[in-house]
Amino acid sequence: MKSIEKLLSQITKRFSDLKWRFLLLLIVPISLLLFLSITTTGTVGRGGVFTENNPLYYLKNLKSLSFNQKRSPNAGTPLPTMEVNQSRMAVCLVGGARRFELTGPSIVEKILEEYPNADLFLNSPLDFNSYKFSLLKSAPRIAAIRIFKPVDMPETESAVRVLTASNSPNGIQGLLQYFNLVEGCLTMIKSYQQQNNFTYNWIVRTRVDGYWSSRLRPTLFIPGHYVVPSGSSYGGLNDRFGVGDFNTSVSALSRLSMIPELDSAGLTELNSESAFHAQLRLRNVSYLTKRIPFCVVSDRTYDFPPGKFGVPVASLSSKGPLSGVKCRPCTSRFSDRWSAAVVNGLDRQWSWSESANGTLQLCDGHGGWEDGWEELFDGVAGKKLAAVRKRVTASSFDECVADFEYMKRRSAVWDVPPPAEICQPVR
Repeated sequence: MKSIEKLLSQITKRFSDLKWRFLLLLIVPISLLLFLSITTTGTVGRGGVFTENNPLYYLKNLKSLSFNQKRSPNAGTPLPTMEVNQSRMAVCLVGGARRFELTGPSIVEKILEEYPNADLFLNSPLDFNSYKFSLLKSAPRIAAIRIFKPVDMPETESAVRVLTASNSPNGIQGLLQYFNLVEGCLTMIKSYQQQNNFTYNWIVRTRVDGYWSSRLRPTLFIPGHYVVPSGSSYGGLNDRFGVGDFNTSVSALSRLSMIPELDSAGLTELNSESAFHAQLRLRNVSYLTKRIPFCVVSDRTYDFPPGKFGVPVASLSSKGPLSGVKCRPCTSRFSDRWSAAVVNGLDRQWSWSESANGTLQLCDGHGGWEDGWEELFDGVAGKKLAAVRKRVTASSFDECVADFEYMKRRSAVWDVPPPAEICQPVR
């Protein structure tokens, strides 16, 4: 009898174990389905398709960018400082003037004066703030200045297929305008080379709205590699700055003419960063990501605190190289530890940026700039850059015209409207 009871007990126990195993088998897939449902809440439109307003819409396309991976497995070998200083170098500035009274002096001091043999190229659309470019009169060398009246770019079928309007302030047209600015600067450089029968060793490309907290280091000039900022990758590669030798730069700066190639490769719905990543891979260009000491001064507002796919806004007073993150002058009232926790909670394939050791302080970027930002900026930038800011914003119409006339005499190529037209805002 006991043996029968023992047998029945074993059968019951085994059945119980099987039942739990069966329940576990049911729980795992159900939990996965619930997770997917939660993570896609608000991102699924009619027919169960990701909407374009969510970053997951881009990240799901990363698998299509898995061809020809060319990221260098090591840091590469920079040239000796003396060799970099003696190289032929072009510095290409692109974008609208916006806050150039804040960013321009840092570009002159931390890049152009750091490499006084470098030739300056500017490609910018004419707008209300273009008079601020007058401060470039102090650049050591000026090769070509182009300030043009912008016109709409044709939105070709291939461009509509390859690019996405989502998260671009001006949609696909905005991306095409930006690509045209970048490649237009490359065209200017090629033309200047042809006229003077030489080839640049290096091309540095940066945005005019970038504030540089420290100098552009010679260690970023690495033969055979294109160097871009780390972080703020938005599903691709940070495209707010780049430095490379002439061959890698041609591939990196051909933003507009590469669209048909991206289309032929079957790539679709790319934002600026993922399109940039794809074109480097298509051209088999090795790239390196480095922390670089600049940030993009922005008047745009962003949710605060930023969520997983949010956009952090850094304080200009942050200690570390900000690698092109959005920034503004602000009083950061948040601890370094809290700021680091917020930034480390960002998606690493999206808006994440380096924040170790208290090197990044956060601004509350959901509203406008705080009162007294001028004093905050001057305190961070120092007396020299603060003096330039004040001089540009206080200049008279006649002074502005005289500055542009002086720049014109120093420029080898001058494609600019009459100074009187540019200087109208300061009448």
